[in-house]
Amino acid sequence: MASTYSSDLSLELITTGEKAGSWGTITNTNLKILQIAASGYTSVAMTSGSDVTLSLADGSATANGKNLYLKLTGTMTANISLIIPTSTSGGTATRTYIIEDSTDRTTANNYTLNIKTAGSSNPVPLPEGANVIVRSDGTDTVLAFMTPGIKNITAASITNYTSVNGDQVVVDTQANPVTINLPATPTITNEVTIMDGSAANGFATNNVTVARNGSNINGAAADHTLNVNNQCVTFIYANATKGWLLKSTNQ
Repeated sequence: MASTYSSDLSLELITTGEKAGSWGTITNTNLKILQIAASGYTSVAMTSGSDVTLSLADGSATANGKNLYLKLTGTMTANISLIIPTSTSGGTATRTYIIEDSTDRTTANNYTLNIKTAGSSNPVPLPEGANVIVRSDGTDTVLAFMTPGIKNITAASITNYTSVNGDQVVVDTQANPVTINLPATPTITNEVTIMDGSAANGFATNNVTVARNGSNINGAAADHTLNVNNQCVTFIYANATKGWLLKSTNQ
């Protein structure tokens, strides 16, 4: 009987009496796979303009999806997803990853980057510059922990931006007013922070409209206006009735 492979890491499982003379090579490869699963680090370029699928190839100690830590790099040219495989030849694959976003998304297109399992309709949006821990159960990917990054908006080139959970958005409104859309399908405890980063002529000169994007803000079906210089306000999603509440007091 030929070798089989484990589910999560595709380790080669040698059948009794098989692979004579090859045990050393196969065992060393398996140990390397266990090493990168415990402490491995690799970069994944997000520059193709299409979704990037991690590899859990059978018996491979170089498959990028077997590493614990993934650093996402490169200048993005489209909205794309990082795809986590849901299975290997050994069965359902469950994985945990630490992911660092080092992509360049500074163009006026404001490309979005999601993390998801193949076929899932519940992606985890990755805020620009964030570090996250995600886990995949073979069906969906779930956000376990996030350290937010910073998204810089300059009104000379961007006047409308749709935020994602965990965004910390620094807005320079010297040139124009700006609209920041809150996430369209928020879940309880989602947060978005918006702050005035203008060197002059800030929010009091050119306002920021915080568009509710289908959910209430402070219990009302109305957008919110930021019109005080040096404001820094965090919106947190409470429930369907209250919607987004202002977590901070700097209104």
